[in-house]
Amino acid sequence: MPNTPANTPPDAAEPDDHGYDRPSKSQVKRDMLALQDLGKQLVELSTDRLKQLPLSEKLYDAVRQAQRTTSREGLRRQIHYVGKLMRDADADAIRTQLDIWENGSREQTRAMHRLEALRDLLLKDDEALTGLLDAYPGADIQHLRTLIRASRKEAQSNAALHAGQDPQRKHYRALFQAIKALNDSTEKE
Repeated sequence: MPNTPANTPPDAAEPDDHGYDRPSKSQVKRDMLALQDLGKQLVELSTDRLKQLPLSEKLYDAVRQAQRTTSREGLRRQIHYVGKLMRDADADAIRTQLDIWENGSREQTRAMHRLEALRDLLLKDDEALTGLLDAYPGADIQHLRTLIRASRKEAQSNAALHAGQDPQRKHYRALFQAIKALNDSTEKE
């Protein structure tokens, strides 16, 4: 029995009892199919997104050609070719970026929820503005007060609407954008 650590996978590139020091055929095939699946995901992306990925010119052209291919068999062959070109690409960087695009950044979502909660707090509680000004000392207090006042007035008029009438959200959204701009300016510093 070879002296290998217990946490080493059985298909690792270490010699086994028979003297093989390469990955198994099955592992190579799994890796190639994973790259081909990644290539399929690239074919489904928009041109703008493709340009943001670290792709070689040859790979980018092959993906664009697959996007233009209408024949089922031609598309299958082109995707196979894209998978072959993926061997030389930085697959981990591509997967990471695709994951961010697909799932969205959880941190960004949480940040947006925090800003929405802060906006709602500002509309309910006058003391919340003091806390906001402590957190963002460079904030334009007069502009924020005007937006809060207009948003509250807007909410009152929306409460008096009849069923089927669309509520106004102009100042409500403007207040959110002002808070977001404050948050973005402090993150850049």
